[in-house]
Amino acid sequence: TSKTYSLTLIVSLCPLDTAAAPVPELLCIFGTGDLGRSLGQRLLQSGYRVVYGSRRPHSCGPLPQGTQVMSHAAAAQSASLVFICIHREHYDVLETLAPELKGKVLVDVSNNLKKNLYPEANAEYLQRLVPGAHVVKAFNTLSAWALQNGPSDANRQVYLCGNSADAKQTVTEIATKLGFTALDRGSLSAARELEDFPLQLFPEWRLPLRLALGLTITFYVYEVVRDVVYGYVHQGKDISFRMMVSLPNKVFPTVSLIMLTLCYLPGVIAAFLQLYRGTKYKRFPDWLDRWMLCRKQLGLLALGFASLHVLYTLIIPIRYYVKFRIADSTVSQGKLNKTLEFDTTMAWRTDSYYAMGILGYAVYLLLGITSLPSVSNALSWREFSFIQSKLGYLTLFLCTFHTYLYGWNKFLIPYYYKWYTLPTYMLSLVLPSVVMVLRLLLLLPCVDRTLTRIRQGWERTDPEDDSKKSLLT
Repeated sequence: TSKTYSLTLIVSLCPLDTAAAPVPELLCIFGTGDLGRSLGQRLLQSGYRVVYGSRRPHSCGPLPQGTQVMSHAAAAQSASLVFICIHREHYDVLETLAPELKGKVLVDVSNNLKKNLYPEANAEYLQRLVPGAHVVKAFNTLSAWALQNGPSDANRQVYLCGNSADAKQTVTEIATKLGFTALDRGSLSAARELEDFPLQLFPEWRLPLRLALGLTITFYVYEVVRDVVYGYVHQGKDISFRMMVSLPNKVFPTVSLIMLTLCYLPGVIAAFLQLYRGTKYKRFPDWLDRWMLCRKQLGLLALGFASLHVLYTLIIPIRYYVKFRIADSTVSQGKLNKTLEFDTTMAWRTDSYYAMGILGYAVYLLLGITSLPSVSNALSWREFSFIQSKLGYLTLFLCTFHTYLYGWNKFLIPYYYKWYTLPTYMLSLVLPSVVMVLRLLLLLPCVDRTLTRIRQGWERTDPEDDSKKSLLT
């Protein structure tokens, strides 16, 4: 008998699940102004449904396509999260909606016109008006333009604070879905700090800008007195036209070199302070700490003044005054039948002077480029430190040497000491020369080795401490 084995393959074909896709979450926005419309458009693009709450639902102007407009009460009942895009002056209407807003997450995006305009933050005031809701302060640092153009063209960070962890988590998920990075700043007591962020006007730039302005005015007035006033008093000449190009072209490089030096002087002071203390664990003085924090701004302003110096120098050949002097010199030599002999020393001096200036400005630009966040974030710490420290001191050396070559032997000629005052280039060389010498001292092997150990955590033992320990033992 033969056995027949038959393999039966049974395939069960079941229809795919044709259940409806989940309905997108519905979010509510109170306010139909620019910020409310931009926020609604971004929420729609991110897959949310949006309903607006308005005092006048039938006459609130154009809104993003696909949204609904209801009264405040109806809109609040339809969503679990409400964006409050109205000014604080209109918060009274929210107090009447307390029953509808109970248990809801309220995202306050409002800002004030001035700091400390009210005794409490807007978000805290909103929480007091609607105690049953969970208020979260968020999205107030973003403008309507930033929301329309997306995080690629604006700040990607969204600061938030609130007393409810669950409410903050909900807002964080929404911000992440919109393409932003949420940063939790703690409880609702931090709302005033968040509301002050948009009102800040270059806080890190205030000291550098004041310093730059003060140096510029001081040296400009100093040059006007030494050049224009001196020429009028002693020579009877009106050379006031020099105030437009010639004098600024002396002031700008002076201010640039001094401010570049001020970028590296605090680091030198800090190094000697650590050597004196024998430890890195003691805080620097507040003035030194503040100085070190604004070094980037000082450097960028120094680069700006150097760029102005470059531009002013480039227009020198096309100035009427320069053309007139060249023509007058040529005619005078022709009348006297004289020719100037070529001075090799002067040629070396001028070429070296220009070469140092070009090289210094090139490295200057490299420092400025690496200060950009998009560039510095792509560098490792060692690369960034090498550029800002090693190349920074190279820039300082090239610019200082450029100035020394500009002065050449002028310090030996009494004519340049008008009214017994020093030329501005001499004044600008004082700080750079001191910093370069101090830096060379720090590079000595014995000094550098000790400083490196201190910055790695080593502390110099105090003899008094040793004597106390010996007495105790």
